[in-house]
Amino acid sequence: MKNQNIPMIHENVFRNVSEQELTLDEVFRRIAAFMKADPRAAYQLVIGTDAQVHAGHTKFITSIVIFRPGKGAWFCYRQVIMPREIASIQEKLGLETTFSQEIAMYFDHEKRAELEDIVLPHVYLGAGLQLFIDIDAGTDAKRNRTAAYVSEMVGRVEAMGMEARVKPEAVVASAVSNRFTKSPYRREKRVHTTLSS
Repeated sequence: MKNQNIPMIHENVFRNVSEQELTLDEVFRRIAAFMKADPRAAYQLVIGTDAQVHAGHTKFITSIVIFRPGKGAWFCYRQVIMPREIASIQEKLGLETTFSQEIAMYFDHEKRAELEDIVLPHVYLGAGLQLFIDIDAGTDAKRNRTAAYVSEMVGRVEAMGMEARVKPEAVVASAVSNRFTKSPYRREKRVHTTLSS
């Protein structure tokens, strides 16, 4: 197959099915608004990355999901395009974890406290907020070629003071992000219009 000369792309904006070009500050406001709509609920804020190797490039999708278990969710995602086919499972998993950590660093102590303050008055009624980074790896060596690297990736996440989840619990990486890695990267075609006088 002919080399498509795909560029390196490292997006800093997020999108979902109804919105484009969301900054992390806008994502944070959407998450806060989602939680304020039902402050008595238990929430899970989860970040996860999955990757798929395509001809001439590897596509990484990092998703941010705020779950209200049994009562819906809000999500968004961004992409990183590496202009080469990454064959090493260790390298691919390491980059997936790195891209999740990159986004998780935004949710520092102040941001987490701001979200926790939404549910704090209702904590005795079961309200709460848990934060996770989902790692697209499993511990069963017979079923997952990634098993050899699980402890290293979990250790990296825990060193940040966050909780890591692996398969089968890591649904944001293995299901949400995975959905958007399936199609190869295609350059967006810009539509140019000419105004006639």
